[in-house]
Amino acid sequence: MLANALRPSPIAASVDFDGKGVQHGHLRLPYSRDDSAWGSVMIPICVIANGEGPTALLTGANHGDEYEGPAALFELAETLDPAEVSGRIIVIPALNYPAFRAGTRTSPIDRGNLNRSFPGRPDGTVTEKIADYVTRHLIPLADIVLDFHSGGKTLDFLPYAAAHELPDKHQEARCFEAVAAFAAPYSMKMLEIDAVGMLDTTVEEMGKVFVTTELGGAGTASAKTIEIARKGSLNLLRHAGILKGSPDVQPTRWLDMPSSDCFTFAEDDGLIAFARDLGEPVKTGETIARVYPVGKTGLAAIEYRATMNGVLAARHVPGLIKAGDCLSVIATITEKT
Repeated sequence: MLANALRPSPIAASVDFDGKGVQHGHLRLPYSRDDSAWGSVMIPICVIANGEGPTALLTGANHGDEYEGPAALFELAETLDPAEVSGRIIVIPALNYPAFRAGTRTSPIDRGNLNRSFPGRPDGTVTEKIADYVTRHLIPLADIVLDFHSGGKTLDFLPYAAAHELPDKHQEARCFEAVAAFAAPYSMKMLEIDAVGMLDTTVEEMGKVFVTTELGGAGTASAKTIEIARKGSLNLLRHAGILKGSPDVQPTRWLDMPSSDCFTFAEDDGLIAFARDLGEPVKTGETIARVYPVGKTGLAAIEYRATMNGVLAARHVPGLIKAGDCLSVIATITEKT
């Protein structure tokens, strides 16, 4: 790890992070391949800076098939007025750019899942090099980090912003204050089933304020979820004191994921038929979904039942499911503010 910390990143930025005004450029990562011997991965980046103040890092497409973040961030990079800014905003609408261009969760170059590759390696795969640059060169600049997610092609979520419970309760409180300022229809105290290698963990371990989202999914983005992402970004920047004005705070329903009982995983392949829609209440023992064998008719469906009371916060898409896939997530409603 020490050797990696001393090794320079191969990524070069065409923007000046200390410059003022609006800069549009790229993070250029050399990538030699069959069709381009001295080729590069060109990751779009925008820096908007003016005066003195905190720095926000806004990222989308950490997974390449999640579109609400990129849609909101490409617009913000075009429209934000530096005269309204006190501080600095670093915008990377498509962090895992190879995956984003391919419309896939992981990189088509190395199959790397960027959000399981942190802190990364400067001498690793393309995905690991991106993670390393973010870890060593971008996160240290930031006071607050917003990383957009949704369900991609295989999950659909209630639209929520989220933070994690943390050992440092002062840091945790600042994160949840930022979630409240984002003002999504739902706000989540989030439990991760696989936190190793995540951007979330890396940012939090550096003591920064971190906010993430799940804003829908199903391999697309709606006008509603894009607007949630856009407004939430502006609200967070105002909350941080980087953008003029006060957050436009709307009521949010606070959700909690208190244990691993929130998650249900398919044990069978087949056609999934849900008995509940997103946001609907479920009680322990009630049927969430049925999975029908598709090899022949006349075979009984396998029923999947809730192991706790709550609301359906996420569901599998599309209609066919495989053993091991996440079938559903149940969350509990804790309060409405």
